[in-house]
Amino acid sequence: MHLPIIFHFDERKAAQAAAWLLRRHGRPLEYIKLIAFLYLADRRAMIETGCPVTGDRFASLDHGPVLCRIYDLIKAGARGPHSAWSEYVGPPSDDRVACAGKSDIGALSEYDTDLLDDIYAEFSGLHWTALCRRTRELPEWNDPAGSSEPIDPASILRAEGLDERYINDIAIQAEAVRSFLATFER
Repeated sequence: MHLPIIFHFDERKAAQAAAWLLRRHGRPLEYIKLIAFLYLADRRAMIETGCPVTGDRFASLDHGPVLCRIYDLIKAGARGPHSAWSEYVGPPSDDRVACAGKSDIGALSEYDTDLLDDIYAEFSGLHWTALCRRTRELPEWNDPAGSSEPIDPASILRAEGLDERYINDIAIQAEAVRSFLATFER
């Protein structure tokens, strides 16, 4: 039995990552593709470093795996004076999103931007339906039959052949980060 892996969601970093991909695309992008790109980046970063880019929760939806809070931010068209998302990503229009006003990327590391560039280069040529098919082939995706089903990050790591000790270390590290950051949010 392993400890649950729960990462700290960083809305500003997620918004900057989305804006980085949108600027790279150069025009509005289907939000389902943006979510898939960010999911694939989080997945790869978690496997390679033990820490995803955005820290969002993973879930299976009919179209494939998604990042839960980012999906909600896009669908709700997150607005308000305290929404980092709305500073970087505009509201959806015709199932597409585009960059909003802000363009700084201070929350992203060089690793993050290189990873996002790699994901974009690898998958941007796919139509959104082909990208959805591709993500539904990932071992962690389960058909939720019209609903949603959480994806345990440990299941991704196991499917990639990582050992239980490493998976447990990631859980401990994620909890330590969340606890540390919680002291500043009080």
